[in-house]
Amino acid sequence: MPGLSHYRKGGEVQMVDVSAKGFTERTVVARAFIRIGRAAMAAVRAQRTPKGNPLEIARIAGIAAAKRTAELIPLCHPLPLTYVDVAARLRHNGVELTARVSATARTGVEMEALTAVAVAALTVYDMCKALDKEMEISSICVLEKIGGKSGPYARADKRAPSAKRSRAGASRRVGTPRRGTRR
Repeated sequence: MPGLSHYRKGGEVQMVDVSAKGFTERTVVARAFIRIGRAAMAAVRAQRTPKGNPLEIARIAGIAAAKRTAELIPLCHPLPLTYVDVAARLRHNGVELTARVSATARTGVEMEALTAVAVAALTVYDMCKALDKEMEISSICVLEKIGGKSGPYARADKRAPSAKRSRAGASRRVGTPRRGTRR
């Protein structure tokens, strides 16, 4: 399979050898969205869910997941992460989860950021499943990438699925501030 570095000439998969690449600072921001029904969202907003605060537990789960990505995805390199933050923003019909992950490494942190938001969304699902059996996780994507050989990347449409049609004042951010800012 020419051009794909995860394949040998015979077609077998392999972990990419990054030993010749230089160390660069890399940062990725990723997003996921979990659609939640009206009654369950009211319980989340009021912090009256059966298992406790799903947003704070999801943040911690996402941070822990980013640190364990290489154990979950077979061909990922274990990376010395220098920063991980996961934030949850209440929208009118669900929760938007974002992760910012940084490392000074020879390969990117896309998988770590994507793993963080995926596990955070799964955690919200777990914490709220007694209230809503029809929740739906969607829109897992990279929003922004800084550093590395291929250069910067910014997704054209960074808005969450519900933000495209949300009411003013219908969102609230839960989590730590962006790196280098104060609340």
